[in-house]
Amino acid sequence: MKPIDAVITWVDGSDPAHERKLAGYLASTGISRPSAAHRTRFNDAGEIDYCLRSILQFAPWFRKIHIVCDAQSPGILEQLQGTPHADRIHLVDHREIFEGFEQHLPTFNSRSIISMLWRIKGLAEQFVYFNDDMFLLRDVSPDDFFRDGKVVQRGLWRMQSGQTWSSRLLGLLKRLRGHREEKVGNLDSQQMSARVAGFSDRYYRLYHNPYPMLRSTLERFFSEHPDLLQKNCSFRLRSNEQFKTEAVATHLEFLHDNAIVDNSLHVVQLKPSEQLPARVRIKIGKADSDESAAFVCVQSLELAPESLQREIVEWLNRRIVQTNS
Repeated sequence: MKPIDAVITWVDGSDPAHERKLAGYLASTGISRPSAAHRTRFNDAGEIDYCLRSILQFAPWFRKIHIVCDAQSPGILEQLQGTPHADRIHLVDHREIFEGFEQHLPTFNSRSIISMLWRIKGLAEQFVYFNDDMFLLRDVSPDDFFRDGKVVQRGLWRMQSGQTWSSRLLGLLKRLRGHREEKVGNLDSQQMSARVAGFSDRYYRLYHNPYPMLRSTLERFFSEHPDLLQKNCSFRLRSNEQFKTEAVATHLEFLHDNAIVDNSLHVVQLKPSEQLPARVRIKIGKADSDESAAFVCVQSLELAPESLQREIVEWLNRRIVQTNS
């Protein structure tokens, strides 16, 4: 079996050093804190612990686990010192992957950081990217991400929004009203990413679960389009002008007939600060009863009501931590 690495991006936004860097950058630009710099984007509610523990428990076949951060180290690494897992975990500083692009540091933008993950020294050709709020819920195998050199994708094909009469009409109405979209949208960025890779009329909408990628695909693409890399990594805060590198990688694999669609496993997406507690509980119940629920993404846990936070943490402890015991 070819080696496969896991890559996790992580930040502790409550770290005084990080807060000073962000405050300094905002002050230098003369702008107030925009939505792209909202504290919830950087808050650490202990998600990295569950992410890392779930990988160690349910995917022990990963060769190395790279944690990409900005001069920080998650506390769980101290707990793992002296265990067989310690040597498999590699801290990667932003300065390593931004070598030659140091003028864009410090960065507070996950899209910029993801653009550079393929530059991790010693990274395996096959790697799986995790947000730190993505966790495994059950055993997964290498074939769930890569098969015969091809990348396994989870999602569905959709038309680009500008290709339907209804979206065109909506866009016209917005322009007539002087509407200005400030939200940095995920689907808009996925569509842009498809266009960057050469798909003009449709895009593959990726689900919010771990993303398998090939290092050589990104290395080749960015060597042919260095201007795209330079621009995409230059934004210190998330911007509507950025593409999502994981989506570009996906579309490049489809373009070269090197992708397999398999939605037999799925993700449970929890947004406890937005979803009603009853809806969150229903989702958790379904995740417990459905063997195909292999992934969970818990977004902005720290913004949820405290009682709901406790319920989710108790559930994650039962599904991940106690399983490790």
